[in-house]
Amino acid sequence: MAGKPDTFQPLTGARLLLAGFTLAIANFMVVLDTTIANVSVPHIAGGLGIAPSQGVWVITSYAVAEAVVVPLTGWLAQRFGAVRSFAFSLAGFAFFSLLCGLSSSLTMLVACRIGQGLCGGPLMPLSQTLLLRIFPPEKRAQAMGMWAMTTVVGPIAGPILGGWISDNWSWPWVFFINLPVAALAVFAALRLLGPAETRTEKQPIDTVGLSLLVLWVGALQLMLDLGREHDWFASGMIVTLAIVAVVGFLVFIAWELTEEHPAVDLKVLRHRGFSFSVLALSFTFATFFASVVILPQWLQTSLGYTATEAGHITALNGVFALILSPVVARLSNKVDPRALVCFGISWLAMTSLLRTQWTTGADFWTLAMPQLLQGIGMPFFFVPLTTLALGAVEPRETASAAGLMSFLRTLAGAFGTSVAATYWENQAHGNRAELVGELHDTVGTVDRLRHAGLSESQAWGMIERLLDQESLMLATNHLFMVAAGFFAVAAAIIWLVPKPRTAVPMGAAH
Repeated sequence: MAGKPDTFQPLTGARLLLAGFTLAIANFMVVLDTTIANVSVPHIAGGLGIAPSQGVWVITSYAVAEAVVVPLTGWLAQRFGAVRSFAFSLAGFAFFSLLCGLSSSLTMLVACRIGQGLCGGPLMPLSQTLLLRIFPPEKRAQAMGMWAMTTVVGPIAGPILGGWISDNWSWPWVFFINLPVAALAVFAALRLLGPAETRTEKQPIDTVGLSLLVLWVGALQLMLDLGREHDWFASGMIVTLAIVAVVGFLVFIAWELTEEHPAVDLKVLRHRGFSFSVLALSFTFATFFASVVILPQWLQTSLGYTATEAGHITALNGVFALILSPVVARLSNKVDPRALVCFGISWLAMTSLLRTQWTTGADFWTLAMPQLLQGIGMPFFFVPLTTLALGAVEPRETASAAGLMSFLRTLAGAFGTSVAATYWENQAHGNRAELVGELHDTVGTVDRLRHAGLSESQAWGMIERLLDQESLMLATNHLFMVAAGFFAVAAAIIWLVPKPRTAVPMGAAH
């Protein structure tokens, strides 16, 4: 196909509708998988006999793998064709989903989640690229609207579906449900999208840059995930991982800035508008995603919520996000996008402060209302920030900037989750030690509980549970207080960004 003119004409009729639906449902499946496992972490931890903090690795491993492979998407499409790359990625996603469900150990599950992330990473940008290709120009706005809808609805449906599956079936089905969807999508893609295959050509690939990227990102993520268990820098292994991460990162930066065809085009960071937009994005998304992972864990392990109930609370943040996204998109053309982003991030800070008032006796709606209100700020943050970031670079750099933006956003989510989970557990342990020091007349309390009909072991067990519950509650309050601070910093950073010089091309958001 190399060297031949591109004579493809957009699809029409039923073929167009079916092909569009195939691409949309594939994108929905991948987006769904970023949140569907969040509420299932306690079930996975119980099923594999691991601590809930280790269960978080199931989330972070997928996110890191997805982030690392995103810069490769353009090369894959050019080298093998967009349709073939899309179908192969779908098939690989289904294969690793099957292995995730069959996993009998944490090591196997994390390894398979990495494979799932590597295959799922290209699917979002490829589905967007192919939608723009198969739809005629006058219908591309509608196609992008459909694509955006699946991107917004996926995170809402993920916690609800994941919670229901975990409670009514078992956690492996969180991964097994991908199989029929992926199988149908692969079949439909090969049958319907064949004529839309893109021209292929042999493009150089930055193998050194990619290797360095995997090296320092992997070392840093392992350090963050394993640090608490190995007493951080008292462990030689953690020190070694830290050195590898720092040295690897510095060499990676030097290599990518001098490479003719870099895996990650860091030169776009020279634009002040882009670099500060990405910095605000990283701060905000890391904080937001960490709370989305930790909240359902706390609800289930401390307050006794089922996975379904925790999923309902977690998913509420998407309700207003879905409703307001088109409104914010129109406002972005009329209002300074920096003001919109600042409002959105400040709103997220405000809803975080609401959570600092939670108690262990809070009812469902006391816990759910901040989640519902949080959704108001999300589109004000995500939509205009794309305009600010991509509008700050040269038109020829838009694709590279969008790829780097996606890479850093996903990576920030994984790193933020690991740091927040460690901080949360350390705070809980510290709070517990302080609460134990404040206890008075525990023997008398035990005697009174025994007179009330409990055995001595039951009485001590009740005191232990109360200590654990209150220490986690205080840790959760403190975590959201810190989160509000990070949001405030991000809201201030956005004013270092100049107004965008140019409009953002359609389809550049990812």
